[in-house]
Amino acid sequence: QVQLVESGGGLVQAGGSLRLSCAASGRTFSSTAVGWFRQAPGKEREFVAAISVSGGNTHYADSVKGRFTISRDNAKNTVSLQMNSLKPEDTAVYYCAASYSATLTRIQGLYAFWGQGTQVTVSS
Repeated sequence: QVQLVESGGGLVQAGGSLRLSCAASGRTFSSTAVGWFRQAPGKEREFVAAISVSGGNTHYADSVKGRFTISRDNAKNTVSLQMNSLKPEDTAVYYCAASYSATLTRIQGLYAFWGQGTQVTVSS
């Protein structure tokens, strides 16, 4: 079992930055891939970024590539999402999720554990 708690969301102007953090508890966290997803009002939840167990491999959605950076610290059981050059269309609730396995994936159904989400609002 893995429990995830996100933090770091807030209100920022377009062009600004935020850093989201995901704190995990549970022995298996360091052996699973971890992802960030987001859900904007009236839209389906979508993939944002994912990171492998070691942190050496990452995937990004095209919409955030070059602006967002995912990282993890297995010693501290944390995963972070640095978000730069934020746009109003980045406004959403952001969720951290831990995969069923070590396989890096964008598929939501392959993530077993989810946090409660943190709101990010980007004003124009």
